[in-house]
Amino acid sequence: MRAVVFHAVGDIRVEDVPDPRIQEPEDAIVRLTASAICGTDLHFVRGTMAGMKPGTILGHEGVGVVEEVGPLVRNFAPGDRVVVCSTIGCGNCSYCRAGYFAQCDRANPNGPQAGTAFFGGPENTGPFDGLQAEKARIPFAHTTLVKLPDAVTDEQAILISDIFPTGYFGAELAEVGDGDTVVVYGAGPVGVFAVLSAKLHGAGRVIAVDQHPDRLAMARRAGAETVDFSVEDPIDTIRDLTAGIGPDRVIDAVGVEAEFPHEGPATGRSETSPEKFAQETQKVAPEQDDEFAPGGAPSMALRWAVRSVAKAGTIGIIGVYPPQAQHFPIGEAMNKNLTIKMGNCNHRRYVPDLVDLVQSGAVDPTEAITQLEGVGGAIDAYKAFDDRRPGWLKVELEPTA
Repeated sequence: MRAVVFHAVGDIRVEDVPDPRIQEPEDAIVRLTASAICGTDLHFVRGTMAGMKPGTILGHEGVGVVEEVGPLVRNFAPGDRVVVCSTIGCGNCSYCRAGYFAQCDRANPNGPQAGTAFFGGPENTGPFDGLQAEKARIPFAHTTLVKLPDAVTDEQAILISDIFPTGYFGAELAEVGDGDTVVVYGAGPVGVFAVLSAKLHGAGRVIAVDQHPDRLAMARRAGAETVDFSVEDPIDTIRDLTAGIGPDRVIDAVGVEAEFPHEGPATGRSETSPEKFAQETQKVAPEQDDEFAPGGAPSMALRWAVRSVAKAGTIGIIGVYPPQAQHFPIGEAMNKNLTIKMGNCNHRRYVPDLVDLVQSGAVDPTEAITQLEGVGGAIDAYKAFDDRRPGWLKVELEPTA
C-alpha cells in the first residue's frame, strides 16, 4: 500500500509499504478513506519534536471502513464506517475509566510512565504507524474507534478525529462558562475549533489572536473578534477591548510554534535538500534553542496568556510543547492567582458526543478544510502547509486517491 513515511528531519516520502496486519486480539484493520495533515506532523518533520523513528508512517487523523477485527473486538464488524481517535486508550485501566484516555496505563508499549500514545508520533509515544496511508492497524479498537452514522460525511468526521475534540478540550481546560470573555491565541485549525468550542460552552465573547489574514478571517466566521499581532500589540489591544480587565479565560492553541520560525519548507525533496533542511532545523531545535536552556524564557504565547488574562482567571494550554520546554512565567501567574491547566486531548472522551452534535446539524465543521489532496500529492501539500501559503489551513488527504 502507499503511505507517507518519515525517514529523517526534512525527509518524508510517499512510498510502498507492507499492509498492516492484526497483531493483538484487540486490534482492527481499517481501510482509510480520509486522513489529514496536522500542525503536529510538521513538528516531527522539522525536528522541533525529536525522537521520530525512521520508517514510521505519519498522521494521526483518520476516517475509514473496518476490514478485519481481532477476537476481542466485539463492537465492530467488517464494513463499519468509523472515525479513529488520535490518542490511543485501552478503555480498561483506571485512567481510561476516569476519562483520561491520553494517560492510559496500557496503550504505550514504553510503559505506564511514558505518557500519551498516539498514531504517527515519536518513539516515546509507541511508536505506532500513522494514518496517512491506505490502511492502518488500530490498537485497542473497541475504544480507539467510534462508529459513524451515515449522516456524518468523511469530511466532517476527519475533523472530529483530532482538531475539533482538541479545541473542545481547550475550552474545558480553561473552564469556559456562560458569559465569559475568552481569548484564543492561535487561529489555526485547532484555534478556530477552540473559538467554536468556547461558544458551545457559553462564552459571551471570544477574541482570537494571530497574524495570518486567512486564519483571522476564519476565526471571525466562527464568531470571534480578532487581533492581528503583526500590526498591533496584543496585550494593549486586549486590555482596550476589555476595559483594562482582561479576559476571564485564555486558550493557548499555539504551543512551540510560537518559538520556532520556519524559513523554508518542512520537506526537503525539491528546492531544499534533506541535508540542508536538517542543518537549518538543528539551529532551532529544542535542545539547541536558548528558550529551553537554563535561564531561557517561556514561549511568546504563554507570556501573552499570563499577562493578558484577568486576575484569578484560567488558562488552558492545548498547544504542543516538547519535553525540553522547561520554562514558564510562574511568578507572574502566581501573583495573579491564576489557574493553569494543560494536557494532551483525551479524544475518546469527546468524540462520540461531537459525532452526535455534527449529526444533529448543530455544527458543520467542514469550513476548516481548505485543501483536498490525494496521498500522492502529500509532499507538496506538506510544503504548502508549512509555508503558510494563503488558504492552506487544513489539508485533507484521500489515501486511496
